[in-house]
Order: sequence, then C-alpha cells, then structure tokens
Amino acid sequence: MSHSRSEALARLFSESRQALRRYVRRFVRSQETAEEIVQEAFLRTYEQGDRVATPRAFLFSAARNLALDVRRHRLVQKTDSVADFDALDVVASSPSPEGGLLADEQSRLLKAAVERLPPQCRAAFTLRVFDACSYKEIAQRLGISPKTVENHIARALRETHQYMRQRYQLK
Repeated sequence: MSHSRSEALARLFSESRQALRRYVRRFVRSQETAEEIVQEAFLRTYEQGDRVATPRAFLFSAARNLALDVRRHRLVQKTDSVADFDALDVVASSPSPEGGLLADEQSRLLKAAVERLPPQCRAAFTLRVFDACSYKEIAQRLGISPKTVENHIARALRETHQYMRQRYQLK
C-alpha cells in the first residue's frame, strides 16, 4: 500500500470514527460492541488496501455487515434460550411439586405462543428452534430467501416473548 494511501486511510479513520460508531451502535445497542466493530471494519478496510475503490463506502459496508452478524448471533442465542424451555427438565431436578408445575406451565405457554404464529413464520421458527436448522437450510426447505427466514425468526421471537411476558405479567 502506498504512503499516500495509508495517509488517506488514517484521515478516513479520524474523520469517520464517530459517525461510524453512532451508525453501528444503532444495530448493536452497545458502545463497547460498536467500538469493537468499528476497529474490525477499519482493519478490514486497511487490509483491502488498493483493491478498494471507495474506502469510505467499503468501511461503512463492512461495519454494517459486522453489526448485522452480531445481531444475528444474539438472535440465535435468544432463539436457543427459548428452545431450552423443554430442556430445562425442572421436574427431574426440582425437589418441589411447584417446580414441576412451573415447568409444565412454561412449556404449555411456549407451545401456545408458537401456535399463534402465522404458518410460514411458525414453520421457520420450529425448524430453527427444535430442529436446529440453519437459515439457509430453512430457506431451502420452505422455498423462501434467507432474509425472509431471518424476518420470520425475528417476528417469532418478538411475538413469543411478548406472549410469554403478557401471560406472566412481566413488563
């Protein structure tokens, strides 16, 4: 990479850092995570060197993609935690009958929440949560795009969490 190119990237870094951090923070809602993503985006832009015609556009695109990856990862973690309701096995590990009743109630409420979802949304959510399919696999099975799968999963999470909160009066 040429010296003038390095200077241009250093200038881009100093001029864009705050705006980029604010942009990324909208996706990840964490200052610390946003800062990590900004650092990684700058590193990727620097590594691309002269292959990048418009470094600023590449920088913001890389940051957006990294932020969306973080969001997807968090979504998967939430999905996995919802899927673990049945795996909690509170009945076996709980010394009290109340624990067993609570586990049964949670399981019943989760199933009721999932049953309320629109058919394709429910199918995508079920394949993700109970069959551990990737978004790509779900898209292929249902004949829809991975982005549509992502939207269905996000909607399912939102609606099932809302349903559970309403039933437990957690606000």
